[in-house]
Amino acid sequence: MSCRRYVAVEKPFRHEHLMSSISAIAVSGMVAATRRLEVSASNVANLETTGALPAADGTVPAGAPRAYAPLRVNQTESAGGGTQTTVSTVTPSSIAISDPQAPFANQDGEVAAPNVDISQEMINQMIASYSFAANADVMKADDGMTKTLIDTMA
Repeated sequence: MSCRRYVAVEKPFRHEHLMSSISAIAVSGMVAATRRLEVSASNVANLETTGALPAADGTVPAGAPRAYAPLRVNQTESAGGGTQTTVSTVTPSSIAISDPQAPFANQDGEVAAPNVDISQEMINQMIASYSFAANADVMKADDGMTKTLIDTMA
């Protein structure tokens, strides 16, 4: 029951105007894959970060820790091509588990644990890895086509 929390940090991304639209789309896919991996890693790292069970109104007793709230990546199509991501909290964010030894357990010995499915997180990490690699291959192909075009025109 660690109190350390690892959180995925959203970093702004701006593509260069000199980049082809094909590469810009591939880079947006690589950024999305990176974000997906960061969020999944945060969820796995905080899997055992439990806390007090929240009351019906969502509050926890004063001084009691809160369980880690798992995150989810929402990926949508960008208007100019490519993709963009937003990060939101999973709902419901916690589930009740038995841990009567925890100092913040309720009268039934239950605590709140993050609503994280470890097998789904492993799948998310594999998808992120394959997606990143596929988009990197698109960038390599675009680079090769651009070089061929320049060589042909020279």
